[in-house]
Amino acid sequence: MARNCIGLDIGSSSIKAVHLRKSKRGLQLQAFGMEPLMPQTIVDGTIMDQSAVVDAIRALWNRLKLRRKDVAIAIAGHSVIIKKISVPAMSNSELAEQISYEAEHHIPFAKDDVEIDYEVISRHNANGQMDLLLVAAKKEVVADYTQVVRDASLQPMVVDVAAFTAQNGFEANYELTPQDTVVLVNVGAAISNINIIRGQQSLFTRDVTIGGNSFTEEIQKQLNVSQDEAEAYKVGGSYDEHGVVPQEVERVIEGVAEVIAGEFQRSLDFFLATSADTNVDRICLAGGSAKVVALHRAIERRSHLPVEIVDPWRRVEIDPKLDAAYLNAHAPEALVGLGLALRAPNDK
Repeated sequence: MARNCIGLDIGSSSIKAVHLRKSKRGLQLQAFGMEPLMPQTIVDGTIMDQSAVVDAIRALWNRLKLRRKDVAIAIAGHSVIIKKISVPAMSNSELAEQISYEAEHHIPFAKDDVEIDYEVISRHNANGQMDLLLVAAKKEVVADYTQVVRDASLQPMVVDVAAFTAQNGFEANYELTPQDTVVLVNVGAAISNINIIRGQQSLFTRDVTIGGNSFTEEIQKQLNVSQDEAEAYKVGGSYDEHGVVPQEVERVIEGVAEVIAGEFQRSLDFFLATSADTNVDRICLAGGSAKVVALHRAIERRSHLPVEIVDPWRRVEIDPKLDAAYLNAHAPEALVGLGLALRAPNDK
């Protein structure tokens, strides 16, 4: 059995690495760490400063003393298209030949400009056709991400999609019955991935270009504070001389939380309006801004659904040498990296 890759989550505000070991007893966490990126290093999923990303990856590998070179990475944003499509019933070999032509009807990019992958969801739907999950990603974006990995002296073995990677990490820790439907939202710094899952099947995915940076930027702008101060206020880690978060910070955070929750709700409303079965059980949040209490309240208020934070370490055995407090504090940010760390080189 091939050893799994190290999960390398290249996000807009930080690089995360997750190293797992699979054994008969289950999953064991060997290493986890994060390395911050300067603002504008990655914008809307596009790498703007490749050398800064390379330096951050190298610094993280050195700090965690990682020797393994095989990594799995994920991409997200406007350069990735995920669609459910129906095609005439055909054999696997026929489908492999035809998929690029079928994809032309469903993606807004020229077929020569994209990498295409697909998964068969149903071989026989109500209309006698096959249902596929089609994924297309811009070649130039895939090339940019794989290049920074190689420039950091690592080997990119798997390129995944962030929404599905988060789903893999979620399913490793939570069991869903075939009837359970959850909205999994990974709130990144600049891009949030929305994935509605029933059982183990993705029913709807969407990436929206809004996330935790919106809180930081608005606090900076309205309170005239530095980015570091704004970031600390966002997660409730900065107080005035009386030991309380200033009231105006709460007001700004609640305003931004309403905007973000509204964006998420539009995606949920679209799914509910276009889905025959409209039963959704709960919303599960991951990502750094999952810890913002005002965002929980805003999402619960709009959706009328219970909201919880995903624990990526729920079923993972933690190496005693690791810092439990650090792992707990940054657990919401680790879900995509965990999902990537479950992948083996060249698996599908």
